[in-house]
Amino acid sequence: MNLLHALARISSLTLLSRIFGFVRDTIVARSFGASLYTDAFFVALKIPNLLRRLFAEGAFSQAFVPILAEYKARRGHDATRLLIDHTTTLLLLALTAVTLLGMLAAPLVVWLSAPGFVHDPQRFDMTVHMLRITFPYILMISLVSLAGGILNTWSRFGVPAFTPVLFNLALIGAALWLAPWCHPPAMALAWGVVLGGMLQLALQLPFLHRLGLLPRLRFSRHDEGVSRILRQMGPAVFGVSIAQLSLLINTIFASFLATGSVSWLYYADRLMEFPTGMLGVALGTILLPSLSQHYADNDATQYSRLLDWGLRLTLLLALPAAAALAALALPLVSTLFAYGHFSIHDTWMTRRALIAYSLGLLGLIMVKILAPGFYARQNIRTPVKIAILTLTATQLMNLLFIGPLQHAGLALAIGLGACINAAILLQRLLAHGIYRPEPGWPGFIVRVAVATALMAALLWFGTGHDPSWLHAGFRWKLAHLSLWVSGGGLVYFALLRLTGIRPEQFVRHGA
Repeated sequence: MNLLHALARISSLTLLSRIFGFVRDTIVARSFGASLYTDAFFVALKIPNLLRRLFAEGAFSQAFVPILAEYKARRGHDATRLLIDHTTTLLLLALTAVTLLGMLAAPLVVWLSAPGFVHDPQRFDMTVHMLRITFPYILMISLVSLAGGILNTWSRFGVPAFTPVLFNLALIGAALWLAPWCHPPAMALAWGVVLGGMLQLALQLPFLHRLGLLPRLRFSRHDEGVSRILRQMGPAVFGVSIAQLSLLINTIFASFLATGSVSWLYYADRLMEFPTGMLGVALGTILLPSLSQHYADNDATQYSRLLDWGLRLTLLLALPAAAALAALALPLVSTLFAYGHFSIHDTWMTRRALIAYSLGLLGLIMVKILAPGFYARQNIRTPVKIAILTLTATQLMNLLFIGPLQHAGLALAIGLGACINAAILLQRLLAHGIYRPEPGWPGFIVRVAVATALMAALLWFGTGHDPSWLHAGFRWKLAHLSLWVSGGGLVYFALLRLTGIRPEQFVRHGA
């Protein structure tokens, strides 16, 4: 399997999902603006998303995929199928209990996660109502993540990468056609979340059936593989909880700031998810099964080379992406969101958050490459210890930045915290001899940095403060933004080519 081709395929599907995501957010911003209703919805969505990352995409995947890859490599189809059945049944039971408990305790959950809403009864009650509707999403999307982990282990990367498109389509449909039937209209967004989860799960089941891996409900207390997954999940849950706790604390801080702060951070984060999804998530999706396979084969050399490949690609693509996000912050926010109820003030506030987030983009993506270096070896404790240090540093920076920078200070703290996390992960991989850098890194870093700096200067001085972005129509903004993005990309890759960096140097075949 050509990993570069697999990355391109996943990234292109992720791009499609992000495009529909931006269409979704543009429609939501235009229809509902940055108001108490959107604040309520984003908090109601954040909580099941937090639990989803905890139970499925985070702790569960980190524990499940390496052991699943080991079973696939060493134990054969029947034993692997049994592991999938027992694991699915246990996950389903646990998530059903969590979902029911969350719906019953919704007022307490909102009080803990957004205490600033307590002083605004209308916003508090709206968030509770929306949360009760969205909470079943955790059950469906966690099963989607389980199915995606299985498909990715069998190198069926395309289907899991496409499923988020269905979620975005469900929310678009809810905002356009269901909203007039709901009171208030924004309540349609909560129902769209539930529909999106159902559609994503329905899409993946036929592909599991074709592999002969469609789970059956079979419970066993003594399955060896399930016991190992549970033992791995203990520290994994703790580690992911720390990362998600940082995001939750940011929501708590933001709930005490000016109305709209939660929404401004959300819209900026949505723009950040474009590069983190296309590169960070895509690379992490490819690396974890392949690294797990090399570890199962006891091939330390290929393990290290695969990490080196991932890190070079990350620097090559994430550094210019971060610079472009900062330089094009105003054009991006204005083009995608500044319509209808989304005011000029909302545009400037979201721009501030996006620039602050962009300073930590490289760290955010690096973590998604470096952490699998430990997870694939079934070592979750080391990233957990590092996450504790990161949480402490992030909250200290929150206290330092929130006064002068308000909501943008919260975004800056998350980004810098991710850079600290990535730096410590890299140091530990080097110290343990797990990662041994290939020759040529100093020259590679210099060439990428110079090309990025020249591209960023072109974009910043060309678009950074042009007031036309605040008043022009959508077609003008889209045409000019497309030209600047294309021009910046051409300049960057032309400069790389002049310095001897070419795409064929990154072709690599996986396990």
